[in-house]
Amino acid sequence: MSTVPYLYQLDAKSDLHRNVADFHPNIWEDYFLQYASQSMSLVNTMQELDQTMVAQIETLKSDVRNMLVSKTEKPLIKVHLIDSICRMGVSYHFEHEIEEILQHIHNNYVENGEITIEDNLCSLGVLFRLLRQQGLYVSPNVFNKLKDEQGYFSEKLIRDVEGMLSLYEATHTMIHGENILEEALAFTTTNLEFIANQSSHPHAIQVKHSLRQALYKNVPRIEARHYISMYEQDRSHNENLLILAKLDFNMLQNLHQKEFGNSCKWWKELDVPSKLPYARERIEESCFWAMGAYFEPRYSAARSILTKLVIIITCIDDTYDAYGKIDELELFTKAIERWDINCTDNLPDYMKFLYKLIFDLYEEVKHEMRKEGREYAPNYYAKEFIKYVQAYMTEARWLNNNYKPTLEEYIRVSTESSGYAIVTTTCYIGMGDIATEDVFKWVSSEPKAINAAIVICRLMDDLVSNEFEQKRDHISSFLECYMKKYNISREAAIQEGRKRIADAWKDLNEECLRPTQVPIPILTIILNLSRFMDVVYKDKDNFTHPEGEMKTFIKALLVDPVPL
Repeated sequence: MSTVPYLYQLDAKSDLHRNVADFHPNIWEDYFLQYASQSMSLVNTMQELDQTMVAQIETLKSDVRNMLVSKTEKPLIKVHLIDSICRMGVSYHFEHEIEEILQHIHNNYVENGEITIEDNLCSLGVLFRLLRQQGLYVSPNVFNKLKDEQGYFSEKLIRDVEGMLSLYEATHTMIHGENILEEALAFTTTNLEFIANQSSHPHAIQVKHSLRQALYKNVPRIEARHYISMYEQDRSHNENLLILAKLDFNMLQNLHQKEFGNSCKWWKELDVPSKLPYARERIEESCFWAMGAYFEPRYSAARSILTKLVIIITCIDDTYDAYGKIDELELFTKAIERWDINCTDNLPDYMKFLYKLIFDLYEEVKHEMRKEGREYAPNYYAKEFIKYVQAYMTEARWLNNNYKPTLEEYIRVSTESSGYAIVTTTCYIGMGDIATEDVFKWVSSEPKAINAAIVICRLMDDLVSNEFEQKRDHISSFLECYMKKYNISREAAIQEGRKRIADAWKDLNEECLRPTQVPIPILTIILNLSRFMDVVYKDKDNFTHPEGEMKTFIKALLVDPVPL
C-alpha cells in the first residue's frame, strides 16, 4: 500500500498552512484492478461462467417461480417464501409474481385496513412488514389482540422469541401516529436485548444481528449475504431456493467486481492522488455506495456514473471543507455557476483538474442520455450540481468569517451541501424510461420523501463525524447550532438529532405507501440511499474511516464468494 498521498497531506498541512484533514489512506491498494474488464454486461458475465452453472440458475429460477404461482389454501406459506426470496436478494427475478401474490392477499385478507388472517405472531409480523414494503397499507391495530386487560403487551409473548423478532422488524415500517408500533418497538427491544445477552440462547446470534441492524433499514446486499447463511441452517429451508440464492449472489459478485475494477482503473489512469493529494481516496467505498443504491444487473452502467459522482463530490467536499483557500473557492464556485469548461483560466492547477473531472462526467451523462432519448436529464443534473457547490461556498464563507450560523441557517444550507439531491438525480439518470422528466421535476420540487432522506443523511453524518471534524477548523454542525439555540447539553442535542431521524423515517415510510407521487422503483432508490446511511453511519463515519466495518462489508460482498 502506498502511503504517499497520506504523507503529502501532512506536508501540505505544515508547508502551505491549509486546513487539511489527516484522512486514512486507501486500504485496498490495487486489489480490485485485477477485475477490470471491458465486458461489463450480465450477458458477458454469464458467458464467462461455467455453462452448466448458467443452465442450473435458469432451471432453479423456473422451480422457484413455479412455487410462487402454484395454488395453495395457505397463503402464509407463500408469505414466508417471499420473505426468504427478498432477504436472500433474488426477488428481482420475481417482481411480477411477488406483486401479484401480495396484491391478492391485500385484496382478500385485509378488511378496513386490517389483516384478517388468524395465525401466529411470527407470520403476522412478516405479512405486515411485506405488505408495507410493497407499498400496501395495513393498519397496526391488528396487534391490539396481543395486549392484556391493562392495555400492555402480554408477558406471554416473551416466550415467543421468533414472534417478538418478527414484530420488532415490522415496527420499522411505522408512520406517524402509530402509537401501538412505538409501544411494540419498546416492548420487543427491551425483551430482545435480554435474550441477546444470553450467549447460550439458540436465537441469541439472530437477535443480536437484528438489534444491531433492523432488516427494513439494512443494505439489501449485506442482508442477502447474512441471510443466506442463516437460511441454510434452518432445517425447513428449500434446497432449490438456497442454491439459487448462492449461485446468483456469486454471479452478481462477479459483475460487481468488474465494476469495482473499472472504477479503480479510471482513478489510477487519471492519477488523482498526485493531482488532489489532500482528498480522501475512497474508490471502493464509492463503488459500494452506488451498489447500495441499486445492485441489479440492469443498472450496471448507472452504477458506473454514480460511483464517479460520489468520488467527485468527495473531492469537492475535501476541497471546500479542508484544503481550498477562500479566494480559490470563490473563483471555483463562479466557474461552476457558469457551467462552462472554457472558463478555468484563473483557477489553480489542482482546481482545473477537479473542474475537468466534473465536466468529463457531465459529458458522459449527456452521451448516455442522448442514446436513451432523454436529453432533458443533464439539465436537471447541472442545476443540482450548481446548487450543491453554492451551498459549500456559503459554508466556506461562514468558516472564513468565523460566523456561527443559526440553526435555521444551518439546516437550510446543509440540506443542499449534503449532496443528497445531486446523488438522487444521478441515480435516476441511469434508470431508463421509468425516470421520466416528471420524476426529475419531482426531485427538484423538494418533495417530502427527498427532504426526509436528506434529514437522515445530514443528521446521521453530523452525529458521528462531528468529533473528528471539530479537531480542525470547521463550521458548526447541527449539534453546535442546536446546543447554542436552546442552551442545552451535547447529549440532549444528540437525542434531538436521533428523534428527528426517527421522524424522518416515518415521513419516508409514509411517502412509500400507495398511491405514490412517483413509481415505487423511484422511491426505492431513496429508501436504499437512506438504508446506506443507517448502516454506514450508525456509530461512526465508516466512509471516511473505512478500516473497520466498511472493510468488512466490502470483503463479504466483493472478495469472499458464498461457499456452495
